[in-house]
Amino acid sequence: MREAKIEPDVISYIAGISACGKCGQWQRSLSLLRDMWKTRPALDVISYNAGISACVKGEQWQRALLLLGEILWSKSEPDTIFYNSGISACEKGEQWQLALSLLNEMMDAMLKPNRQLQR
Repeated sequence: MREAKIEPDVISYIAGISACGKCGQWQRSLSLLRDMWKTRPALDVISYNAGISACVKGEQWQRALLLLGEILWSKSEPDTIFYNSGISACEKGEQWQLALSLLNEMMDAMLKPNRQLQR
């Protein structure tokens, strides 16, 4: 896009982050997330969800948890997808205490876990 002198928008960034994550390219996903942050400092929960998901798929649960912490400190409102991704990252990293804490936060926020988490 830059070669064509087209500035990427939020949707194109998120699409790129998600696509890289689905292909196991978590490093590129995080690179796009950083680029997005430079041009649009007010990242939303959707862009973080895409980055967290890419890290989880790439077995980079520590990085996923760092992103999780960033959004919890930002002004964005976490959604069900955010919490599900965070709990999944905790599962991969065997961080069950943090997973339970996130589940409690999710319930406090009146968000319902998806079926996968209700087993």
